[in-house]
Amino acid sequence: MKYGKVEGIQPQVSRAGLGSMVFGTDPAALANTFALIDAFLEAGGNLIDTAHGYGGGKSEEAIGLYLEKRGNRDKLLIETKGCHPYSPEPRVTPQAIASDVSDSLRRMKTSYLDLWLFHRDDPKVAVGPLVDELNAHIAAGRIRAIGASNWSTQRIDEFNEYAHKKGLKGFVVNSPHLSLAAAKEAMWGGCTIADEAAKNWHRNNRMPLFAWSSQARGFFSGRFAPDKLDGDKDVIRVYYSPENFERLRRATELGAKKGLTAIQIAAAYVMSQNFPTWCLIGPANVDELKVSVAALDLELSPEECRWLNLEA
Repeated sequence: MKYGKVEGIQPQVSRAGLGSMVFGTDPAALANTFALIDAFLEAGGNLIDTAHGYGGGKSEEAIGLYLEKRGNRDKLLIETKGCHPYSPEPRVTPQAIASDVSDSLRRMKTSYLDLWLFHRDDPKVAVGPLVDELNAHIAAGRIRAIGASNWSTQRIDEFNEYAHKKGLKGFVVNSPHLSLAAAKEAMWGGCTIADEAAKNWHRNNRMPLFAWSSQARGFFSGRFAPDKLDGDKDVIRVYYSPENFERLRRATELGAKKGLTAIQIAAAYVMSQNFPTWCLIGPANVDELKVSVAALDLELSPEECRWLNLEA
């Protein structure tokens, strides 16, 4: 397992993050949650990626039950997200931050969150009150570090410039969508995609990029092909293109040479960028987790990355 430094967080953070959208509190889902986290820890991982809205709160509740049963809060770094616009009411507000942080702490039976991210942005909202509110939670020990998911790099700069001027903590992580398969459009409303401009921004400032949907919702799994149009409609809408099927073909070819699958090559591609990247994975079970983790130590060369991305 590879690790990296994230400002404000100790110890170093595993560069694989275990996604928790399948976590739940019914007996079968809870047993799967326990098995996944146990296997992830055994593989050397320590970063759990969750959100206030996952499963209507059941994902965080399942993590809380796990921590209560295992008594190993110090072994895990928990990253959660908040202020998702569940309704037409504005939710990127100081009030929503306070409410969601309180909910997350209660659900996960913990006194602190290692990393808290905005789940979405509302560009109409001034950054100042948001910076001030989050820094109040940092000062109180409820949050150790903060970041943004699905914010533009321009808004992140605005947030951090305000924080710097006031001597406060700014964002230390950005979490957009990044994968070998180039998204034609956002998977969901309000999401951001790491385009070339965003990649250059990360190359320049070296802020860690936590890539969500890093394996393109299973596009490289073998379940998708140009003539298969009865599968996941979102995957078809976002990823079906001649260019992406050529990327799939190349990932399959390179994987065969290395004794890996195409989906493992896709994960390695995200981890092999020339700026700091973390790969958030969303296995449905322990077998899928083992497949993903097996690829995360593979370092692809710059030439292999360019070839996979149709640049050579």
